[in-house]
Amino acid sequence: MPHIFALFDFSTPELILILAIILLLFGGRKLPELSKSIGESLRELKKGVSDDDGKKKDDKKSSSKSKDA
Repeated sequence: MPHIFALFDFSTPELILILAIILLLFGGRKLPELSKSIGESLRELKKGVSDDDGKKKDDKKSSSKSKDA
């Protein structure tokens, strides 16, 4: 059975080549800004997902309480 992430199975030389291309495209000055914005985006995504899960659980609890009353 093939591994799910087989598409993204990169070896070290391939990763170095990809990083070099990214460095050429964006330049050394833009990379910290780019990585910071990606980190902030991931943080907000995690926060949004965890907030949605909490709201769904609260909605289920409140709807079950109203049915019991």
